[in-house]
Amino acid sequence: MPITKPIVKAVVSGHTQGLGAAIAENLLGRGIAVLGLARGENAALARRFPALLDQVGIDLADSALLANWLAGDALRDFLAGCQSALLINNAGMLQPIGPLQTQDAGTISRAVALNVGAPLMLAGAMVSASADAAERRIVHISSGAARNAYAGWSVYCATKSALDHHARAVALDMSPGLRICSIAPGVIDTAMQAQIRAATLDAFPQRERFDALERDGELARPEACARRLVDHILS
Repeated sequence: MPITKPIVKAVVSGHTQGLGAAIAENLLGRGIAVLGLARGENAALARRFPALLDQVGIDLADSALLANWLAGDALRDFLAGCQSALLINNAGMLQPIGPLQTQDAGTISRAVALNVGAPLMLAGAMVSASADAAERRIVHISSGAARNAYAGWSVYCATKSALDHHARAVALDMSPGLRICSIAPGVIDTAMQAQIRAATLDAFPQRERFDALERDGELARPEACARRLVDHILS
């Protein structure tokens, strides 16, 4: 009797650029249907994988807007019929950079909503919407900044640390068929790294370390990192 592969579907936030785009491309290349959530669309992936890629244009930093979307049927409809449901919480922002007295309240609010609120909301909604699936897997894309404090990155460090602790706590629930982890993928050559190198030394005193990583060719390529991540997620 031939062995049939389980039907796998994945939800990827921030799939339009950087690591998120590379993760979505890797999943699609393996024949896995992807629902991408971001403010814009990934036109290149849409042309290559028209039958596998669904996209929703949504500002994930707008918690009320996200809650309203999650209250609808779109997520449940996408996950219908799958045996394994994946959620990769990749979307995030680095700003505000700088000491506490320079941080704009509105930017802090957006960072917390995007980096913490959206992943936690999506995690709960995905598990609920995929109740008929045999297994659910949630991956938070974290950072070394979750485990090591950096001057000027207090908001980013705090929000990424929140994802790590969320994954630990959810794992203790031991929900049947649910696996969750928070992964720091390393230093990757993305637009976020360009933001870091553009920061002033007053705002981010350790900038020169990241300048050296780029200068010495030590930044990982998003595609290589995505391949390792997806291999782990599917293992």
